[in-house]
Amino acid sequence: MTDRPSWAPKGIDLNVPSVSRIYDYLLGGSHNFEVDREAARKVIEAMPGAPKLGQANRAMMRRAVQFAMDRGITQFLDIGSGIPTFGNVHEVAQGIDPAARVVYVDNDPVAVSHSRAVLGENEYAGIAAGDLRDPQSILSHPETRRLLDLGKPVALMLVAVLHFLPDADDPHAIVATLRDALAPGSVLVVTHATLDDIPDASVQRSAAEVYQRTATPLLMRTTAEVERFFDGFELVDPGVVPLPYWRPGPDLTPSGEDDPAVLHGLAGVGLKA
Repeated sequence: MTDRPSWAPKGIDLNVPSVSRIYDYLLGGSHNFEVDREAARKVIEAMPGAPKLGQANRAMMRRAVQFAMDRGITQFLDIGSGIPTFGNVHEVAQGIDPAARVVYVDNDPVAVSHSRAVLGENEYAGIAAGDLRDPQSILSHPETRRLLDLGKPVALMLVAVLHFLPDADDPHAIVATLRDALAPGSVLVVTHATLDDIPDASVQRSAAEVYQRTATPLLMRTTAEVERFFDGFELVDPGVVPLPYWRPGPDLTPSGEDDPAVLHGLAGVGLKA
């Protein structure tokens, strides 16, 4: 019997790993259970660069928030947001404009509970318990309606979440539903796991097998398949590319010395005309 931490919401099965808590562990967070840490260690055993992949994903997210802010967008809808760690969307956005508004959405009770604790009295950021597979409930959620004006541009953040939706869930239709609710000038930010251009795809496959034990198995998609999520958007340069290659900036230029694990993720940003 696993001891239940005092911060763990009631009803959580401590014997089933969660993708958000695995990710929290890979990023150095502390809101995870032993079952999550065991799963994360197996991911790292299969792919030692997994923590760097998580860091590259988080770094791209921050650059995308900066991109949106540079375009004058101060509203963010982050679906599949996970457990807040340092440098999350609201910290980046509100560091630029304290009145920037952020709605986080996640279906993991630990992520929701901890997000509420982290956000505290932040009047411009909130957390909604919701599932990407039900986009209408997210759009109509009281927190979404309270914080966001969907008649104005919004940055829709789908960071490391679409690869947990199988084709049977029709993820492209889900993204289209969200797209249609966004005002012109909005942006879509997507990161996604891939096997494209990976020298040893067996490494990623071995890591993905760990996620088969969770309620949301990991699904790889090709660059072309990820590009389909941007139907109705105009892809901004450089298009859908490996994480470190999406607008890295002069101080972050990728090199041949980078851990190849960071190439296991794709990133792209699109504009809604």
